[in-house]
Amino acid sequence: MNLENTVKFHFAKSTMISDSPRATASDALTGTDIMAAMGMTQERAAMGYSAFLGKMGISHNDRERAIALLAEYALSKCDKVAALRKLGEGIKPLVMHQLATFAFEDYSRSAASVKQCDCCSGQGFIEADVFTMKSHYTMKLPQWAKDLKQSPGDFEVKRQVKEVAKILCSTCKGKKVVSCACKDCHGRGKAVNQELTEEQGVPVRADCKRCGGRGYERIPSTEAFAAVSQITDAISLDTWKKSVKPFYDQLIMKFDMEEAWAESQLKQITR
Repeated sequence: MNLENTVKFHFAKSTMISDSPRATASDALTGTDIMAAMGMTQERAAMGYSAFLGKMGISHNDRERAIALLAEYALSKCDKVAALRKLGEGIKPLVMHQLATFAFEDYSRSAASVKQCDCCSGQGFIEADVFTMKSHYTMKLPQWAKDLKQSPGDFEVKRQVKEVAKILCSTCKGKKVVSCACKDCHGRGKAVNQELTEEQGVPVRADCKRCGGRGYERIPSTEAFAAVSQITDAISLDTWKKSVKPFYDQLIMKFDMEEAWAESQLKQITR
């Protein structure tokens, strides 16, 4: 039994009553066995299992717990990086928690994920200059003008007026969020390779060059740097790129490693 199979037990529609004999195989485990197995996995691989549940959107508490556990891990390892070692005792935990939060967001992102629209800042509408034509009459049409058969348009003054109005955001179409899927491969991870296609004469699909075959865009590390800069100005952009960013990338990989460890523990328990 793997981690993906446990998701359905968190959204069970009804109790399944069956006359199947009890066994230790994963397809014949009772609900009590499944709950016990998940509890044991949670005990053995707390970070990985909590990170998985948080990534799947099952529990917000598990998401926060995974971030807190990674922040504790980062706090124990950050002294190996000179720029982080020099931070104050009160600032360092805040920076580690911020890095852990962005690491989780990057780890949990997929082609089905959505993010806030940058064009409208999540409002769904944007302010734009709208030009309208307005008119007014300089005076009431006099009797002599009527006798000369002049039209009211001869006394009409037109002017163009600029107004600021809210219009539907063209990027998100008013949804306030946009997809994280790669724009080239549309979340598939594969795209047509033009060079190979021209050589072989038939469409050849290969890993998308834009997203590296992931199918989605990763969170730019500069966003994490900007969030850290709100806490402390002791880390410059050059320092971030040289020493802190590799440490941040290790935190993202830590979630993947812990999830793999949690899956191996679950398989061992339910085999």
